Amino acid sequence: MKKVEPEQVLTVCPYCGTGCGLNLTVQDGKITGVAPDRLHPVSEGELCVKGYYGYQYVQDSRRLTAPLIKKDGGFVAVSWDEALEYVVSRLKKIKEESGPDAFALFTSARATNEDNYAAQKFTRAVMGTNNIDHCARL
Repeated sequence: MKKVEPEQVLTVCPYCGTGCGLNLTVQDGKITGVAPDRLHPVSEGELCVKGYYGYQYVQDSRRLTAPLIKKDGGFVAVSWDEALEYVVSRLKKIKEESGPDAFALFTSARATNEDNYAAQKFTRAVMGTNNIDHCARL
């Protein structure tokens, strides 16, 4: 059997909005190690503990691989289409029964500015409420 050399994949850390540069070592389709990207303009070759060791969750057997909906007292794997239809129907029902101010959004400094913007835009434009806050304000 021919031994496959590990591949180096340059990417961005998913743990917070900082955007540190990661160099993933990938072998046989699995991440086997992480090193900082020394040329990255944000992290400049540094990583926090999560950046160095947080990749291990990717191959964890307990990781969810499909959306789940609770049916008959237990969680059942469903398609993405069914899960999204379920969420939409529940949000519509809550909005009809309790009004738009039944919703609130609390965002995170760990998310990117773009993600926070999209979340607040959805909350205001789709859900119809201004009940929005952010953890960095506290």
